[in-house]
Amino acid sequence: MVANIVRDVWAEPAAPDPPGASRWDTVVVPGLMAVGLAEGLLSSEVAWRAATIAVVVPISVALLWRRTDPLRTAVIVFGAYTVLYGAMLAAGVTSTFVNFGVITLSVYSLVRWASGRDAIIGLSVASVGTGVVGSTGDLRQQDGAIGLPVVFILIVLTGFAVRSMRDRRAAGIREVKMSERNRIARELHDTVAHHVSAIAVQAQGAQEVLSSDPQAAARALAVIEEAASQTLAEMRKMVGVLRDGERPELVPQPGLDDIVRFGQSTGPGPRVDVELSGDLGNLSQTLEAGLFRMVQEGVTNARRHARHATSVAVRVVGRAGDVHLTVSDDGDPSMRSSSGYGLIGMAERASLLGGTFQAGPSPNRGWTIEATLPRAVVST
Repeated sequence: MVANIVRDVWAEPAAPDPPGASRWDTVVVPGLMAVGLAEGLLSSEVAWRAATIAVVVPISVALLWRRTDPLRTAVIVFGAYTVLYGAMLAAGVTSTFVNFGVITLSVYSLVRWASGRDAIIGLSVASVGTGVVGSTGDLRQQDGAIGLPVVFILIVLTGFAVRSMRDRRAAGIREVKMSERNRIARELHDTVAHHVSAIAVQAQGAQEVLSSDPQAAARALAVIEEAASQTLAEMRKMVGVLRDGERPELVPQPGLDDIVRFGQSTGPGPRVDVELSGDLGNLSQTLEAGLFRMVQEGVTNARRHARHATSVAVRVVGRAGDVHLTVSDDGDPSMRSSSGYGLIGMAERASLLGGTFQAGPSPNRGWTIEATLPRAVVST
């Protein structure tokens, strides 16, 4: 069982897209260097003062790469400590000074960012280095012999907990995006099915009147041609066909008329005001369905999360090359986040339709969701 666990951990990939050095590092790293220098000069527990300062102070710089290359950072930090304190141990010198902040961040970064293979190697190096360092002082006392391993384990567990939490969050985001893609696929499937059904009806009608009323048959054929062209356009926009065994609904998808109905509802929560303006003619069903879904999610978010809101304003403006959507409320934005799963789904839909999306606090009060979708929907 232990072998299986080790094998699974060994195969664990590194955390995706680790960030590089941040502005906090410009404070943390010089701060740790200053702490190491001050304690090296002032602490009575330091042996070989000059050598200790020469090692402890510079290795703090390695922390700048602790996210992108945590194994190398750990090797530098604990390798330097092992050499220095190994020499002290061989010489029989006692020293209990270490820059604990550097050690903590090195170990934490291994568990948080490294692959399983690198984490196991790095923690092995860190364990050996910590054992050598402790052998010159802390591990010779009962408190140190118990406390040092406990602290080491707590750092590892903290890194693992943070990594697991972020992994769950990333998995949730992936699930929301896939759900939104599947939802769009189902909508497109239903739209295509509706067009095909209309083509079949028109074809049957044309056959019936072909001999008695050629002009009516010609009109039916024109309708068939237009419906076929729309069907082909919608099929090109499909991101996949994933219906999970559901039967297609042979009805048009929600559109602008359904958006207007949000303003006619009298349910609980803030009042919804809907305004449609500009050129909103000849929009594809895919685009209308996308606008409806985003308005639906925006209004739902406002009703659920906008504290003390009295109204929600929905504005859809048709322009020459795109359609601009705004959903804003007058609630308190202080407790709201721009990274919720609903907003992630809307952003994914906007991206798939070739548009842009943003959400955040309004300049004066409330929360605003904005999306700009091209009239010619981009296939993905």
